[in-house]
Amino acid sequence: MQPTQRPLLARLARANPTSVFLATLALVLVALFAPGPVGGLLLLALAAGLAYLLTVTWPVQAPQTRLIRLVMLTLLVAMALVKLF
Repeated sequence: MQPTQRPLLARLARANPTSVFLATLALVLVALFAPGPVGGLLLLALAAGLAYLLTVTWPVQAPQTRLIRLVMLTLLVAMALVKLF
C-alpha cells in the first residue's frame, strides 16, 4: 500500500464486486421497506458513504460519469428525505 492510500479504500478495492452489489441492494431494500424514519436514516447513511466515495474518486472520473453519479446521489438523498418526512 502506498503512503497516500487510505486503508478503507484499499480494503474496498479487494472486495468482491458481486458481494458489494448484493449487500448494497439488501440495504436499499431493507431501507425502502422499513417504517418511516428508520428507512430514511438507512438511506441517508448509504448516501453518506456514496458521497465519500464520490469525493475520493472525483479526480479520476470522466465528466459524464461525474454527472451520472451526482444525479444518482441526489435521487438517493431525495428518497431518504421523502422517507423521513
